[in-house]
Amino acid sequence: MNDSKYTPSAREQAFLDTVESPRYDRESINGLRPFFDEKMPENMRGFYTDDELVILKSLKGTERDVEARMPVKMTRHYFEMGRKSAAIRRLVKADPTETNNMEGSEDPGNQMDYSPVEGLLHKYEMGLMYVVSTCSAHCRFCYREELIGRKEIERQDGTVAKKGMAQIPEIVSYVHAHNTIVAENGGRHPETGREKLREILLSGGDPMVLPNSKIAAWFAALAEAGVESIRVGTKELAFFPNRFDDTFMAMLDNFHKAYPSVGLRFMVHFNHPDEFLLKDDDGNYVEEESGVLAWHPDTKQAMSDLVSRGWLCVENQSPLIKDINDDPDALRIMQRALKRVGANNHYFFCGRDIVAYKAFNIPIETSWQILNDSQKGLSGVEAHARLSITHYLGKTEVAAVTDEPIPGLPGAENGVVIFKLLRNAADAPLKGKVCIVGRNPDAVWFDDYEDRVLFDEAGLFEYTRVVKEQTEGFSV
Repeated sequence: MNDSKYTPSAREQAFLDTVESPRYDRESINGLRPFFDEKMPENMRGFYTDDELVILKSLKGTERDVEARMPVKMTRHYFEMGRKSAAIRRLVKADPTETNNMEGSEDPGNQMDYSPVEGLLHKYEMGLMYVVSTCSAHCRFCYREELIGRKEIERQDGTVAKKGMAQIPEIVSYVHAHNTIVAENGGRHPETGREKLREILLSGGDPMVLPNSKIAAWFAALAEAGVESIRVGTKELAFFPNRFDDTFMAMLDNFHKAYPSVGLRFMVHFNHPDEFLLKDDDGNYVEEESGVLAWHPDTKQAMSDLVSRGWLCVENQSPLIKDINDDPDALRIMQRALKRVGANNHYFFCGRDIVAYKAFNIPIETSWQILNDSQKGLSGVEAHARLSITHYLGKTEVAAVTDEPIPGLPGAENGVVIFKLLRNAADAPLKGKVCIVGRNPDAVWFDDYEDRVLFDEAGLFEYTRVVKEQTEGFSV
């Protein structure tokens, strides 16, 4: 692969020279050891009960070690928000039940099948990059537990290694190579049918744990490579909203001045309204004089600074997780509160088949009902979010769940679930195709419907892994 160093253009360097990169003190607590040894701040000592600590300590070094499954981490801001929220505490607290059942995929979605260069996934029309392998705090249900835990993954070619981080020279080379082939073949790649690689998501881990200088370097390099839209996937608004300070906003402004045609989209990750709304001592949401619910001032400022820049978009997306946000009232409050301040509701997700997913996932049909109930009473613009579950073929919408039998259709006596493929690899040949299965209220993953498939034009239950193809030295 390309081992050469990357040399910024003059425009790029002029932008990078404007960037300030202050240090941030998130006052994070890493691991369970501080709780075991009572080395955490005094007012954090009750976060785990004595009984919880005894059990968690007994699991250390065993096959059920919760920290071996997923590292423990929490910011001071999130701890303070969690004082009045069981949902927040559940989100970051290690729980012995996590490791009762370790069933699940070490590479959910076979993502590495679509990794043409290390740190890049090019499955859909856009690319996703792993630019860092940690976050300010760690969600126990994390879809990337294999990346955060730095676990070795078996690749399609049989090699075993940790997932690597994207590097600017290799990514830029791949974008140029792919887009050159597309341009030379009338706007479509001759083998995959893909168009230009015009959109890339910075992910991980959370890119916002990187200094401004590194985020800016990625922005500029991608812009120079011809990428038209850049997404940033982040939960930092929940974990440490003060990260979105004046220096970061100045970096965004200067990037927009240097590259005004490049779009920016912040894909934020609020799971529950307790992550940004204020509560009183009785656990009730605080209202402003106008009657709207009051935000935490730091989160309000950060969100306001983002949405006030009309040339960027803010979209929220969240999985539905057991004992965290499996509550239609909470989801209704969250969707309404986000849209009111200018953030859009993008996706809600059914849980993925990560290792130990059965500790976190709620049934697919229950998820659909929760989201459907949550959107009753929302306006049309507030209720844009759809329910998605990521099948190995691609992102799939849980489009409908029926209660009544369908006359004349064997297997539909208790109603059906209708899946629709929203996104599919390469040139998305299966987009819009549907699959209909008989209901199974206990189903938490597709294999729970294998014995009740009624119609499957999408081929969700006939999945076979892709074979990588090579073009110009790059997998595409």
